[in-house]
Parts: sequence; structure tokens; C-alpha cells
Amino acid sequence: MKKLNSRKGLVAVILISAFVYACSKVPMTGRRQFKLLPESTLIEASSLSYSQVLDTANVIRTGAQAEMVKRVGNNIATAVEKYMRENGYEDRLSEFSWEFNLIGDNSVNAWCMSGGKVAFYTGIMPICKDETGVAVVMGHEIAHAIARHGNERVSQSLALQGLATGLDLALLIKQQPEAARQVANMAFGAGGQLGMLAFSRKHESESDEMGLMFMAMAGYNPSEAPAFWDRMNSIGGQRPPVMLSTHPHPETRQAELKKMLPKAMEIYNQNKN
Repeated sequence: MKKLNSRKGLVAVILISAFVYACSKVPMTGRRQFKLLPESTLIEASSLSYSQVLDTANVIRTGAQAEMVKRVGNNIATAVEKYMRENGYEDRLSEFSWEFNLIGDNSVNAWCMSGGKVAFYTGIMPICKDETGVAVVMGHEIAHAIARHGNERVSQSLALQGLATGLDLALLIKQQPEAARQVANMAFGAGGQLGMLAFSRKHESESDEMGLMFMAMAGYNPSEAPAFWDRMNSIGGQRPPVMLSTHPHPETRQAELKKMLPKAMEIYNQNKN
């Protein structure tokens, strides 16, 4: 009986997955998505986890860099909202509550959780160099949230592990706030399997494309994006083989960015002040 129920549960998950996959596409790129969870579950988990991060981090609330992060974030968020509204995707932002914070930490990192919760680390600011560099990173990270990449990562993990439905996960988060951190880690951390790593590279490439367009919509020159990634790639350190990397190879990334630049420049010229 247990085996029968297990099979029924698996069939239900597959059917739900197929339905969601068939009905959900990423804005701008049109890629079909595999998602098991309602986005509200990820947004709730992300909001709780983001608050926990800020409670323990050295959040820098004043000064030129903090103000720059907030200014660029708000500019790109406004442009994204306009794009989503004009293209019939406004419902995807219905539960967003944008936040942009700078954290005092030497890590060369930035991220955006589901629901528009953004964090930049001071370690990445010298590589950004200026407001346009911040816009390259901001557009890329916001694109992850707009494309709902976190939901896809969690959904793939749940499918691989044969775990519970989105409803069960939502109830768990409500009962145990620490579960929010675990869900957020699953959504935004690196996967431990080659399938997840390849999926992450797909997400990175998609965010490169969307982020380039988003920064152009906000009036930031997208031709600066390749220069930023050159600076990122020059940091040094041993690079893992492509199959074991969560990011595209630098040469591949640069080539793809250059292909997308003409379209992005056209958008930029239409929106610059």
C-alpha cells in the first residue's frame, strides 16, 4: 500500500510539473520553466532569510557606495516594472518588495532573492568601479529574481529527491522559520550535482541577457558590461573545469555579451537621458 501511495504521489508531482512547465515562460527570453512551487512560497522564504542575513551582517546604510547601490537598484527596478507592465507580466511582480543593501564584507559577491531582496558586498564595489559597473551587476542579479531561477532550482532539487509538494513546504516554512534559510540556500546556493551545475550555467547566461537589457532600459550604457566581466575574470584563482562550474566560461560569456550588445545599445539609445 505504501508503495502504491508513493507511486501515486510521484505521478501527481509529474503531472503538476508538466502543467506548470507548459504554462510558464521566462519574460524576454521565452524559455519554458520547470517549477513545482508557487512563487509566494519562495518569496516568503526569501524574505525571512534576507532579514536573518541583515540581522547578523555589517549593513552599511550611509555613504557614497550605499547610496549608489540603492540608486541604481531603484532605477533598474523602475525600468523592469515598466517593461513587465507593458508586456503583460505585471502579475509576476505583485508580491515583490524591493530592498537594496550594501554589506561590509570582502567577498566579491552580490545576489537578489525572490521578491526583489538585493545585497551587494563591499568586496565587489572596486570591480564595479562606478555606477555603470554597479548597474551591470544589479541588472544581472535582478534578472535572476524576475526569471524565478530560485524557484527552478528548488523545484529541480525537490524532483530529484522525491520530496513533498509546494504546499507541504509552505506549511513547513510557517511552522519553522529556520526552514526559510534552508529553502533560500537551496534556491541560491550552488548545486552539488552536474545536472544542477549545468542548470545554473543556463541561469547565468539567461541573466546576462536579461540584465544587459534591464540596465539599458534604465539608461545605463550596456557596452560597459564586457569590461566589467573582464575585471571579474582578472581577479585570479584556479578556475574549475566547465562541467564543474556554475558559471559560463569567460570566453563564452564575452562572446554572447557581444552578440547581444547591438540590441541592448538600441534600447539604451532610446532610454538614455
